[in-house]
Amino acid sequence: MVEVKPLKIGDLTAGVPLIQGGMGVGISLSSLAGAVAAAGGIGVISTAQIGYREPDFDEDPIGANLRAIGKEIRRAREIAAGGILGVNIMVATRKYEDYVKAAVEAGIDLIISGAGLPMDLPKYVGAAKTKLAPIVSGVKSAQVIMRYWLKKHDRLPDAVVIEGPLAGGHLGFHREQLDDIEALRYDDEVKAIIGQVNDTAAQHGTEIPVIMAGGVYTREDMEHYLELGASGVQMATRFVTTYECDAPDAYKQAYIDAKKEDIVIVQSPVGMPGRAILNPFMRRAKEGRIPHGKCHLCVSTCDPANTPYCITDALVNAARGNTDDALLFCGANAYRAAGLEHVKDIVDEFRP
Repeated sequence: MVEVKPLKIGDLTAGVPLIQGGMGVGISLSSLAGAVAAAGGIGVISTAQIGYREPDFDEDPIGANLRAIGKEIRRAREIAAGGILGVNIMVATRKYEDYVKAAVEAGIDLIISGAGLPMDLPKYVGAAKTKLAPIVSGVKSAQVIMRYWLKKHDRLPDAVVIEGPLAGGHLGFHREQLDDIEALRYDDEVKAIIGQVNDTAAQHGTEIPVIMAGGVYTREDMEHYLELGASGVQMATRFVTTYECDAPDAYKQAYIDAKKEDIVIVQSPVGMPGRAILNPFMRRAKEGRIPHGKCHLCVSTCDPANTPYCITDALVNAARGNTDDALLFCGANAYRAAGLEHVKDIVDEFRP
C-alpha cells in the first residue's frame, strides 16, 4: 500500500496532500478555501470574475475583480486558522498581470495558473515568497515552461499541477481526445510528466512536487496517483457539494440530481472544450446564439461580437442559483454526489 505523506511545496507544508481546485465564477471563494485550509489541505480561491457581487461590476469588471481578490483572501485567512491558501488565475484572463500582482500584494501563499502557459508568471511575482504552480496537460507543456522559466527568469516552478481529461470546466485537450478518453492512456502521460519534472528538479538540486488533478473523488483515486509518482492530488468537484462551498444551494442540488449521462463535453464560447451538466441553458445554446449585453472583459480568447453566449453571464447565473439559465461546469464524477458533506470530513478521508 502506498504511503500518504504531507505535501511540501518549498517551505510550505500541508498536512494533507490535497489541494482544493479553483472554481469560478463564485464557486470557490473564501468560505470553501478557508475551510479546506483550516482542515489541513490547501484551499484555493478562483479569481475568475471574482468581483461579480461588487456594485460596480457591470461598469468596471476588472476594477471590481482586483478589489475582490484582496477581500476574499483576507476573509479566507480569518477562516483558515493558519492553513495554506492559494489562488487560481487563468492565463487567458484579461489584465492577467494585474490579477497576479493583486494576489501577491494580498499575501497569497500559492498561485496555480493554467488556461494557457504562464510563461511570465515569475516576472509578475518578482521577489515575493508566493509559490508558483503552472497547470499542464502534457509532457511538452511541462518541458516548455521549465526551460523558459530557467532561461528567462532563473527559477523553476515550486510545484506542477497535471490536469487530466476528467476535470471540470475548461479542458486542455482537443474535442476528439475527449470523445475517447481511454484511448489517451493518460496514466502513461502522467508518468512521463512526473519523470520529466523529477529529472529537471534533480539536475538543479531541488524537488518539485507534482499534483494530479481531474477525476479525483476518493482516497483510492489519490492513492492511485501517488503510486504513479505524484506527491498529492487536486480535487474540486467533490467540494462543491459541501456545506462550506460558496456555491448556492441550487447549484449544489444540480450536482446531486445529475446522472452520469447528464455530464457532457460542451464547446465553451471562449474557444475551449469544457465539461458541464446538460441543462435547459445548454440545450438552448446548442440550438443557436443566446443574445447578451455588454462585455465583462473576462478572457482574451472571447470574441464578444460572435460569441454564442456570454460565458460570464452564464457563470454568474450559476453563482446566483439561476441554474436553468446557467453554465454548470463540473468534473466527470459530479454524478457521484449523493448529498451534502462537511469539508473537514472529506479532508480527513485523505489524511496520512
